[in-house]
Amino acid sequence: MSRETIALIIVAVLFGQFLLLLVASLIRSRAAARRLEEPAEAPADEPKEARKQPPVSRRDFFRRSLLASLGLFAAQFGAASLAFLWPTLREGFGAVINLGISAEEILNTIQDDRQPYYYGAGRFYLVAYDASQDQEGMYEGLVDGGLMALYQKCVHLGCRVPFCEQSQWFECPCHGSKYNRAGEYRDGPAPRGLDRFAVRIEDGNVTVDTSSIIEGPARGEVTIQPDPEGAFCINITAEE
Repeated sequence: MSRETIALIIVAVLFGQFLLLLVASLIRSRAAARRLEEPAEAPADEPKEARKQPPVSRRDFFRRSLLASLGLFAAQFGAASLAFLWPTLREGFGAVINLGISAEEILNTIQDDRQPYYYGAGRFYLVAYDASQDQEGMYEGLVDGGLMALYQKCVHLGCRVPFCEQSQWFECPCHGSKYNRAGEYRDGPAPRGLDRFAVRIEDGNVTVDTSSIIEGPARGEVTIQPDPEGAFCINITAEE
């Protein structure tokens, strides 16, 4: 069971308990109000027109207003929580994203621009990767159509890692961690390579499953580009 599902269940249970308490409080309040509003027995000869209900007291009015406000707040909170914890309701990070573009178009863009294809809403880069270079099968199930998706977050402290056109490596501006074009660790304090997502070609279009983060390769596991192709963009001394 995923963390999102567990969180959704917890929110639903807490919201249900809150509603039960709110309903119970409202019932008790109405019962008390009815007891207070019951008129004393009128003389037998008193006309019915004289037996009028007393007006609602200021205390009862404020109590009912408070309960109504709490109910409205609970409904809004529950709806917002469900929308936040249910990522499949939107096509962004945490969902399976259909880019609506073919692998060939993306590969051509990568080649022409000499940098990965970045998709901000999904927080990932798409890089060109030849699966035949993965002799040990590290990326089995992660590559399709010559593309692999890398999570933009540095595995050291979570900074967004930009791509340096000069070195043709990913270089973290925060503490100098560096990764080659396949997101494999090359330098700095990062404990491993960049994490990644599974890529699929569906109906001719590229889809990326950002609902499941796959941990990146360990230090020393390098399949391509062991050396940078030019000067670094980030010059920070490596820290272990």
